Amino acid sequence: MALLCGRFTALQGQLETLLNKIFPSAEAAIQDVVKDGLLLAVGGFGLCGIPEALIEALKQSQVKNLTVISNNAGVDGFGLGKLLETRQIKKMISSYVGENKEFERQYLAGELELEFTPQGTLAEKLRAGGAGIPAFFTKTGVGTLVAEGKEVREFDGENYIMERSLIPDVSFVKAHTADKSGNLRFRLTARNFNPAVAMAGKLCIVEVEEIVELGELAPDDIHLAGIYVHRIVLNANPEKRIEKRTVSAPTSNPTGA
Repeated sequence: MALLCGRFTALQGQLETLLNKIFPSAEAAIQDVVKDGLLLAVGGFGLCGIPEALIEALKQSQVKNLTVISNNAGVDGFGLGKLLETRQIKKMISSYVGENKEFERQYLAGELELEFTPQGTLAEKLRAGGAGIPAFFTKTGVGTLVAEGKEVREFDGENYIMERSLIPDVSFVKAHTADKSGNLRFRLTARNFNPAVAMAGKLCIVEVEEIVELGELAPDDIHLAGIYVHRIVLNANPEKRIEKRTVSAPTSNPTGA
């Protein structure tokens, strides 16, 4: 009996190790998965909800020839802009790139490839990829440059173009809170592209500000189930830089209140 109990305890420990999704650092979490030529999806909208520590770790890894799927490319010197400055990105699949001068320079100089994708189409490419749907039809882009080289089919008297889904090798995601099984809660606007990016990736690495015990997140407060999450990294104090800070002009207060 004692021998059986000992073996059970050992097996239990091995299982817990295998199921452990928490990594000590962003560098450790990406070490054995990032490589040259990777197809990578990165969550965020502008600078809101971007995985800052994971991007920095990727920069330090010096991998190159990356194809990056992201709504935008950050700004000069921050977010994905860091990887543009180090010339680690070969191609961007994006919908908005207007805030990055280095992006513009590289693209116009022919140094950076760009697959320009309407924002809703990009979101659906990721969502469909995560749902196991290889392609879908949409009216967005019909009759424009977006439709060039794509199948066009008529449904109910309207033309639609076929778009292939996206299934990245690795996804980098930012959430506010995770439990130890990887169930996620996003905070406010950071719940933008992050859930779709997480679902689409073959391997999903999530950067969070807080890790809690199982059961601390109420089921109704979970935005994404842990089944989509493979690795978790704690970054309790991200910079959260503001892309364009706008404040109201001071006004006079005639009442003196």
